[in-house]
Amino acid sequence: MQVQLSHPARTVEVKGPKKVKELLRELNLVVEAHLVIKGDDLVTEDEMLYDVDQIEVRPVISGGNQAEVEAKAEQKPPTDLSSTLT
Repeated sequence: MQVQLSHPARTVEVKGPKKVKELLRELNLVVEAHLVIKGDDLVTEDEMLYDVDQIEVRPVISGGNQAEVEAKAEQKPPTDLSSTLT
């Protein structure tokens, strides 16, 4: 099967049949950290893939952009006001 990967972008040939999770392990990719697309369909880790399949593997990305993440990390924690309240 032809497998298109990103980060870094490349295409590899992998012999099937095999399950999605077996493919990811063979490519040294973490199953929970990647999405696998067969044609136009997102597939689960237990789905079988065959030599004729066209596969795309994308990393799972979450959160905001890097600038937002860094800005939040630089924010100071709130001041404890409990000692000033009576």
